[in-house]
Amino acid sequence: MARLRDVYKSNIVPALQEKFDYKSPMAIPRVEKIVVSMGVGKAIQDKKFLETATEDITLITGQKPLVCKAKVSVSNFKLREDEPIGLKVTLRGERMYEFLDRLINLAIPRVKDFRGLSTKSFDGRGNYAIGFSEQSIFPEIDSARITAPQGMNICVVTTANTNEESLEMLRLFGMPFKN
Repeated sequence: MARLRDVYKSNIVPALQEKFDYKSPMAIPRVEKIVVSMGVGKAIQDKKFLETATEDITLITGQKPLVCKAKVSVSNFKLREDEPIGLKVTLRGERMYEFLDRLINLAIPRVKDFRGLSTKSFDGRGNYAIGFSEQSIFPEIDSARITAPQGMNICVVTTANTNEESLEMLRLFGMPFKN
């Protein structure tokens, strides 16, 4: 079983129930899924870029990504309909908790000039989004073989109703937010 799932059940659930006074245990917020996405617009000029990005996101998440294709053509971007422009992975269950554990304890501390995560990245419904400018913060990626740094977005989707509930839950998980 994932370490963070045990932490959630033993420490976080009682702390949230005490702080927010939930009547039912089903009302306590939990992490529903984590969506990791990567824009690969450079794949229009270089098809090999899509392959390397797919390898990177597969190494990071442990799951093969879904290739997102353009819905419409945009001449200014030299983009045609049905060309691959993005990759995304949806993590649930054990893989989600394992990824969250590696994100909090390994990847985020490796960010250069890190001063804490912003608390303004909540969407109003308890979901939290983080953006990274390069994928080399994850220990699975060999920084020597990276040809071009590739940014990625990570969205933590929760069942919390408010940002305050979600913030407290993620803080108890160990997310390093700014004070």
